[in-house]
Amino acid sequence: MEGVNAKYVSQKISKTRWRPVSSSALQQPEIFATGSWDNEDNKISIWSIGDHGVSDMEDGFEGDPQLLCEHKHDGDILDLQFLDQDRLVTASSTGAVSIFRHHPHSQTISASHSWAKAHGYPCDNAPCTGVVCSSPEIVSVGEDGRIIVFRADQEGVTRIIENADSSTIHAVTYLRTTEILTVNSIGQLKLWDLRQQGNSPSQILSLTGDRVPLHCVDRHPNQQHIVATGGQDGMLCVWDVRQGNTPFALMEAHSAEMWEVHFHPTNPDHLFTCSEDGSLLHWETSSKSDMSSFLQGGRNNSMMSRSAMAPAGGNQSFINAWLSGDSSKGRVETTHMLPSQTLSVNSLDVLGQCLVCGTDGEAVFVNRQVPV
Repeated sequence: MEGVNAKYVSQKISKTRWRPVSSSALQQPEIFATGSWDNEDNKISIWSIGDHGVSDMEDGFEGDPQLLCEHKHDGDILDLQFLDQDRLVTASSTGAVSIFRHHPHSQTISASHSWAKAHGYPCDNAPCTGVVCSSPEIVSVGEDGRIIVFRADQEGVTRIIENADSSTIHAVTYLRTTEILTVNSIGQLKLWDLRQQGNSPSQILSLTGDRVPLHCVDRHPNQQHIVATGGQDGMLCVWDVRQGNTPFALMEAHSAEMWEVHFHPTNPDHLFTCSEDGSLLHWETSSKSDMSSFLQGGRNNSMMSRSAMAPAGGNQSFINAWLSGDSSKGRVETTHMLPSQTLSVNSLDVLGQCLVCGTDGEAVFVNRQVPV
């Protein structure tokens, strides 16, 4: 694949994340972090795709990721998020939520703080399955159905929603500064208003009839009421949390579990998904499509309300056009972003024109020319 660098890293990669770049500068990202899982010793690692002052092409591919530093991690890294330019937060299979600091001058990583058994059962560990950050706030979710709010600058825990869910919560994202959205193993999305003191969600959405576990969620960067989810059946669902309790659109995306979904942060007509089936897809809605006007918050309300009421999996032509990915109808195009893969693509992140993903094949792929 043109423009794709593959780096074999001798560990199964569970998570990949770009370090944020300052929004004022239009630079492309150069630094990314990876977390590993299912290895003898798991690690959090920092990589660079900068030119390192090496202009001599003999030393390997241009743009080949270079390892800058790494740090041992207790347990599998089940989620990884940058808190700010220099700090990262990890979710561990041990139930811990930890903050690590990257020191760019010495190129080292140090463990900064850890809430050791944030998630757990009375007699056992419960994996922390997801974290989301809005510095200094950190929210974690776990297999124990608990939602925990921390502050990076405080030792203690700010808040615990004890029985937020009777099933495993798989992922969490912010909708607004005071609202979060969780997805669980029985196919539900739950909205939580962190200003409310109770332990009940403000809204619950779900796929009609199906209790297919949902594994991932991402919010549209400009339209905060629009979210995308993916789950065990490989379907991509797009929801409008203001309208109805079922998805606006359902698309057959992957033949196995979808592990992550990400809207492009600055060009949200583009969406990316990765899966256990070994594929990474780039979804693009053309400006003519109903979906595009929906994602852009267009005025096509009759279309929106009609589809919002349509039964999940309904055959209205517009969802079919999505399913077939028929670009001639001005709908959606999907592109495979990786050479044919056999093992799971566990994680992806996209920023600017750069995409990074990590696999169970112990490889990290970087594409620096994503057409967005």
